[in-house]
Amino acid sequence: MEVKIGKLQIDHFGFDENLTFQQRYLVADQHWKKDNGPILFYTGNEGDITWFCNNTGFMWDVAEELNAMLVFAEHRYYGESLPFGNESFSDSKHLNYLTSEQALADFAVLVEYLKTTIAGARYSPVIAIGGSYGGMLAAWFRMKYPHVVAGALAASAPIWQFGDLVPCGTYFSIVTNDFKKSGTGCSESIRNSWNAINRLSSTDAGLQWLSSTFHLCSPLKNLQDAAILKSWLSETWVNLAMVNYPYKADFLQPLPAWPIQEVCKFLKDPSLSDKLLLQNVFQAVNLYYNYSGEASCLDMSETATKNLGQLGWYYQACTEMVMPMCTDGVNDMFEPQKWDFDALSEECYRLWGVRPRPSWILSMYGGKNISSHSNIVFSNGGLDPWSAGGVTQNITDSLVSIMIPDGAHHLDLRSRNPLDPKSVQQARALEICYMKQWIEKARHSH
Repeated sequence: MEVKIGKLQIDHFGFDENLTFQQRYLVADQHWKKDNGPILFYTGNEGDITWFCNNTGFMWDVAEELNAMLVFAEHRYYGESLPFGNESFSDSKHLNYLTSEQALADFAVLVEYLKTTIAGARYSPVIAIGGSYGGMLAAWFRMKYPHVVAGALAASAPIWQFGDLVPCGTYFSIVTNDFKKSGTGCSESIRNSWNAINRLSSTDAGLQWLSSTFHLCSPLKNLQDAAILKSWLSETWVNLAMVNYPYKADFLQPLPAWPIQEVCKFLKDPSLSDKLLLQNVFQAVNLYYNYSGEASCLDMSETATKNLGQLGWYYQACTEMVMPMCTDGVNDMFEPQKWDFDALSEECYRLWGVRPRPSWILSMYGGKNISSHSNIVFSNGGLDPWSAGGVTQNITDSLVSIMIPDGAHHLDLRSRNPLDPKSVQQARALEICYMKQWIEKARHSH
């Protein structure tokens, strides 16, 4: 495994700014067949590329079978690929080049560079692979640069979570369903916890009780803090749905197998009094944050791994990655919250001095009107809330959907595991089958 640095334009689409930056990428070629063997190209997403590399065992598992070189490209503004070093996040001027379009151009230029500089790679077929936002990039890479990549595997890629392409509430109803299926009384307990928190946080004594019951590192002082507690809990339930894997894993946090089932063991009785109910909710979130037993207190500012670039992603959500979400408290277990674009816009302006453009992604990448493209496999897990915005039915015979009923967030990209459900084993076999077809087809075009 070699770590390499490429020199790329900071602005691919204008000629005034001629600065370059250093993009980090990783290359593993021990299984590569020198005379134009295929290249599996991971389209990096919002975080450190070494972490994605370590969590994408599928590519390592198939490298030998396909005689493939693996390349993991880091997304600009994440990990160590910072266009302006420490200044990269200082203001909207420096952040101006953090877009999916610039990132795809980075990938295209990098692929061309690799093909011209690596002996024996000139005609190597390239397949883009990515998960989540990286999966969106893999699909878009094939759509926008079909001459650069022969096909794409887009795992858990919510390319339709934009505009009004899908209902804004589906995401949270899938989260709820995961909890509903994992234990009697579970989703109801969570649904009842919000009002319990509201009632307790109306007094100072109640706020103190909540702070000590949840072992919070910084105590709750007012209703605003109580709102932060609620959104921290919501995010925890969502994260559990994403990483509801069939074996022990350490993706966002170290967790047991089927973690939602474990969490639901604490949430069997929704009719308990406020305090007893919330003590159970604490036990449940403590499993997520403190499975190792080492935390002395729980920090509400931390919900996931430090490997993800929260800051950069927040800016992207404030500009082009505008994904409407809402809850109603009936079809889901959350407090009702309408999608409020104006509030998002104001918050983005306050933070960065920018305003989001909700329809730009649709103009750029075509929304649901993508049938003119080809050679993309969209895989989605039935347990994964992001499947709400995913392509879950075939569009044409070369824009294919693969559903994994027992899969959470891009389970198929993880390493093979003896505990894998049959559905993910079949999905991977099918994905490999499509990749072989694309490689063959690309071979014949030279």
